[in-house]
Amino acid sequence: MMHYFHRQVQLWGEETQQSLQSKKIAVIGSGGLGASLAFALGASGIGEIHMVDFDTVSLHNIHRQIAFKMGDEGKFKSEVCATLIEDRCPHVKAYAHVCNFDDFIQKSIEVDLIIDATDNLPSRGAINTYAKSKELPWIYGSVEAFNGQVCFFENASFNELFKITQKTPAGIAAPIVMHIASLQANLALRYLAGLNVRKYYLYYLFFNEEGELVTQKFSLPKSEG
Repeated sequence: MMHYFHRQVQLWGEETQQSLQSKKIAVIGSGGLGASLAFALGASGIGEIHMVDFDTVSLHNIHRQIAFKMGDEGKFKSEVCATLIEDRCPHVKAYAHVCNFDDFIQKSIEVDLIIDATDNLPSRGAINTYAKSKELPWIYGSVEAFNGQVCFFENASFNELFKITQKTPAGIAAPIVMHIASLQANLALRYLAGLNVRKYYLYYLFFNEEGELVTQKFSLPKSEG
């Protein structure tokens, strides 16, 4: 196993790499962000990855949802992502849950971390409510046009900071999806490996009118609840 993870073992040693085998995460959504997370985290050595999504692959998904290819239309996204993870790494067990988040939590599966890969505010609000009730950390990510946001939530509350609406996202450029998912994956892997993670910062990334990549960060208050 350590030969498979050789470059990560060089980074943090065999003991830390072995410790990842006991970790369990849930990725809520298997579309743009979720598909990229399946690649970014699927071969990292995390013991269990639960991919949660009830949707099927459509033709217009494929250009920005990198786990899918032509011919996958009509297949369940969570199942495709779970298969991809296990095909790439024999040391990770991936589970597909063809259901919504409310149905998933009824299964009472214990995890160490939840990663948001959804595309709407109500779903993120539901993740936040559940995570707070279980005292679980979760990582928020969103993308729109050439912009993206990432945040590690633990004591702060998404529901106290964002107005929950049914806003439909605008168009999305494919590379920003992979960029935001990569940032989420880095936060997740550092946390699970026991490395320092700066929590309570909302990172906002965007390209300005001159094409410059700008990264801003905002300190979040602790939840009142």
